[in-house]
Amino acid sequence: MIGFFRFVLVLLLLTVVGMTSAILTMHFAIHGAEVSIPDLRGMTVADAGERAGSLGLTILVENHLYSADVPAGRVANQSPSAGAIVRSGWRVWLTESLGPQKLAIPDVRGKDQRVATIEVRRAGFQRGAVAEIQWPGVEPGRVIAQSPDPNAAGVESPVMNLLVAAQPDATGTEGGLVMPNLVGQVFTSAAMSLARMGLHLAPVKEQDMHIAPVGAPGEPVPLTFPPGAIVAQAPAAGSRVDGSMAIELTVAK
Repeated sequence: MIGFFRFVLVLLLLTVVGMTSAILTMHFAIHGAEVSIPDLRGMTVADAGERAGSLGLTILVENHLYSADVPAGRVANQSPSAGAIVRSGWRVWLTESLGPQKLAIPDVRGKDQRVATIEVRRAGFQRGAVAEIQWPGVEPGRVIAQSPDPNAAGVESPVMNLLVAAQPDATGTEGGLVMPNLVGQVFTSAAMSLARMGLHLAPVKEQDMHIAPVGAPGEPVPLTFPPGAIVAQAPAAGSRVDGSMAIELTVAK
C-alpha cells in the first residue's frame, strides 16, 4: 500500500509540473513579444530610432513643432507614451522639435492663392488647410485671412492655413462655407482657422491614442496620432457649413 501511495504521489507531482510548464509556455508564447515603450523625448531622432530598434520597434516622425524648450532635431513628443505595452514591431509616432521659431511669417492676404502658396513655401512654412467663403467685393481665389497672422511670434506649428474667396455659387444658394479637412492638424491651429471662418466649436472630445489594442501577429498596426492632433471631425471635409453650426472635433490625448 505504501508503494502504491508513493506511486500516486509521484504521478500527481509529475502532473502538476507538467501543467505548470504548459502554463508558463503559453504565457511566454502570448506575452514574450510584448515591449514596453521607452521614453524617447529629448533624444535626437537618430538616437530615438536606435533605441526603438533595439526593442524591435519602429519610429515615424509624424509632426514638427516649434519649441523654445526642446532643441531642434530632438523628440518633443511621442505616441504611444512611455510605459505603454505593445507588441514587437509596433510603430512609435514622433513629433520633432524645430527649436525656437526663427522664421518671419509672410503676409499673403490679398494675394492669389497660388502666389500665396509659393510665398508660404519660400518662407519655410507648409500650406495647411484652405477654406473657402463667398466674400463680396473680393476676387475669387484671393486670400482673405491667414493663420498664423503676419509676423506673429510664439507659433507652434510651421503650417499656414488660408481663408480664400470662393467662386460665386452657380446654384444660386446663399452663402455657406466649405468645411476644410482638419484631421491630423494640431488642435490650436485648426481652432484658429475655424474662428477666422466665423465658425464655433462644440465641446471638444478626447480620444486616448497612446495605448492601442495589442493585435495578433501579422495584423496591421492601427493608425495613431500624436497628442493634440485632430483624429476626427464633424461635419466631414467638403461639407457646407455656416456660423449657426457647432463644429465637433475629436483630439488625441
